[in-house]
Amino acid sequence: MFNRIYLELNLLHKKFISKKKYFSFSGVDIILEKIFINQHKGIYIDVGCQHPIKNSNTYLLYKKGWEGINVDLDKDNIELFKACRSNDHNFNKALSSKVNEVDLYFYHKKSPINTIDKKTSEFQEAEVSSIKKINTDTLNNIILNTKYKDRSFDLLSIDVEGHELEVLKGFDLTKFSPKVVVVEYLDLNASKLEIKNLNIEDILKTEIYKYLVSRNYILVNSIYSDLVFVNRDFRD
Repeated sequence: MFNRIYLELNLLHKKFISKKKYFSFSGVDIILEKIFINQHKGIYIDVGCQHPIKNSNTYLLYKKGWEGINVDLDKDNIELFKACRSNDHNFNKALSSKVNEVDLYFYHKKSPINTIDKKTSEFQEAEVSSIKKINTDTLNNIILNTKYKDRSFDLLSIDVEGHELEVLKGFDLTKFSPKVVVVEYLDLNASKLEIKNLNIEDILKTEIYKYLVSRNYILVNSIYSDLVFVNRDFRD
């Protein structure tokens, strides 16, 4: 009897301490928490942040005491960030490699697939409700309007539905040198954007991979559509 009680308590204890809780769509925030396990304060940039809690790559770090910059092209999303993360710098902007007027393929307010990338929009099964003209800015310009303009960053996360490489080109990786870069990669050659259809060999051929590797980054992990790169100088 006592042995059975001991076993049940042991299982209950393991179940409690092994409970996993994450907020990002892919679970990449668990990887980030492990990478920064001993760092209770840090600075992030979250481009295409979408929601301050749900599907957020940075909320787990925010809860630990991190802070930073959040950018999204949807005004309603940024209003949520202003309410939930008022100490962060929150910007309602569409980012690219330069300042320009572009087409926004708009599905609906707060849609995670609103995009300025035409190819990605055409891949989606959902129907575009309208095409709007909007102005883009660069991440470099955004940072210059914050207290972080002379700082380096710990994390850069980019999820902008196919426009990630252009956002990277508008960001000075050498000056701001984030320790970790998380970038979404949508393989439009796959039949569906599901994890079982993704191929790591195809990732190694992408322009995103080549761009970051040529700038002192190493691909250390891939989960769902999130690629995790680490700066070569940020090593144990």
